Amino acid sequence: MTVEPSTRSRVAALATRPKDAPPIVMLTAYDFPSAQAADAGGVDMVLVGDSAATNVLGYRSTREILVEELLMLTRAARRGVRNALLVGDLPFSTYEATDDLAVSTARRFADAGCDLVKVEGSAEIVSRVRAIVSRGIPVVGHVGLLPQGAANADELKVRGRSAVEAAAIVNDARALEAAGASALVIEAVPSPVADAVAREVRIPVIGIGAGAGVDGQVLVYHDLLGLGTGHVPKFVRPYAALHEETVRAIIAYAADVRARRFPADAETYAMSDAELAAFRSRGLR
Repeated sequence: MTVEPSTRSRVAALATRPKDAPPIVMLTAYDFPSAQAADAGGVDMVLVGDSAATNVLGYRSTREILVEELLMLTRAARRGVRNALLVGDLPFSTYEATDDLAVSTARRFADAGCDLVKVEGSAEIVSRVRAIVSRGIPVVGHVGLLPQGAANADELKVRGRSAVEAAAIVNDARALEAAGASALVIEAVPSPVADAVAREVRIPVIGIGAGAGVDGQVLVYHDLLGLGTGHVPKFVRPYAALHEETVRAIIAYAADVRARRFPADAETYAMSDAELAAFRSRGLR
C-alpha cells in the first residue's frame, strides 16, 4: 500500500511532538464499523490490537491470534479510517525470533495499511525494532506489562512496583527510543514510573493504566463502550453500557417476532392491487 506524503509527515512528527501538546487519543478497533466510529469520534490513532483475540475472536489470551486473522481485521479497519494514524499489533511469536522475521511480519502489516506497527518487549527486541525502522516502517514500542509475555491470567498484573523493576522499565523505554521507536505504549505501571518514562524519553508515551502524567491515553474499544462481559481492569472508565443495551434490544426483537408484532405493515413491502390480482389469478395464494 502506498503511504500518502501527508501521513508520512504526521508519523515523522510523532517523535518530535512537543511534550506540552494536547494528549494523544488512541483507541483500539478491530473491523470496519469500529474503526469508522473511532475515526469519526476524532481519535488521533487507531490500534488494531492483538486484544482482538479475546474481544472479537473468543480466544482465552492474546497469544492465540494468528497473523492471518489479525491481518484480515487490519485490512477491515483500514477501510474505516480516514484521518487517524493506523497502528497494527504484531502478534505473539511473529517477530521475536529474528530480525528477518520481524521485518517480514512488519511488512505484511504495512502492506495491509498500517502507518505504524507495535511490538512488545525491551532489550530482547531492540534489534528487531532497529531492523524494522531501517526498512522504513515506523514502530511503536510497548513497555511495562507485556500481555504477550503473560502465560496465564495470573501474570497480567501491575509492573514496576519495586524500585528495581521500575528502573528497568525506564531503561527499556530509553533503549526502544534509541532503536528508533516513534512512540511508546506503557501499560499497568504506577503513575510515578510512567511519569518518569515520559520525562526520560522525547517520543510520546501513551498510557493504559499508567496515570494521567503521560503524553496520551489508549483504551480498548469494548471496554470504553461497555461491550464486554468479563473482568474490567481498574484503569478502565466505561463511557457506555452497550452490551446490556444490545441484549435488551435482542430480547425485545425476539419477543416481537414470537408475538407476530414484527414485522408490521410499516416494515412490509406491498404490491399494487392490479399486480396482486394478476398474481392470484394464477391460482397462487
